[in-house]
Amino acid sequence: MGWKKLILGEKMPDKNDPGYAERYEKEVSAGRKWARLLKIDKVAGYAQCFACRHPKVFLTLVFGIVIGCLTLNICRMVQIYNRPQTGQTVTATQHQEELLRQKRNKQIIKTKSNDPERTYKQD
Repeated sequence: MGWKKLILGEKMPDKNDPGYAERYEKEVSAGRKWARLLKIDKVAGYAQCFACRHPKVFLTLVFGIVIGCLTLNICRMVQIYNRPQTGQTVTATQHQEELLRQKRNKQIIKTKSNDPERTYKQD
């Protein structure tokens, strides 16, 4: 796949094109095969049966999850906005580089353990 094709996408095929119909059927059959293999089709069937039997409960669950995610995002944005401002702003990359630098400069403590992960000073 070339860069141009990746960025601009493929030309939309004609609905009656036999090459497109064959490719479409092949992709759909591959998707169905993976869904059967991973049992996604059964899970989707159970979810659909539950939704048909209990529509209010199902909608409450779905919208509850969506509203919960939005609430968590808003709370996180408020936390970041209300964070005390320091004189110098630090980007996430600079913060990670500083953590790596601190990790590399830890002193090695000699222990009698044969576990190499326990030889570094642990905070």
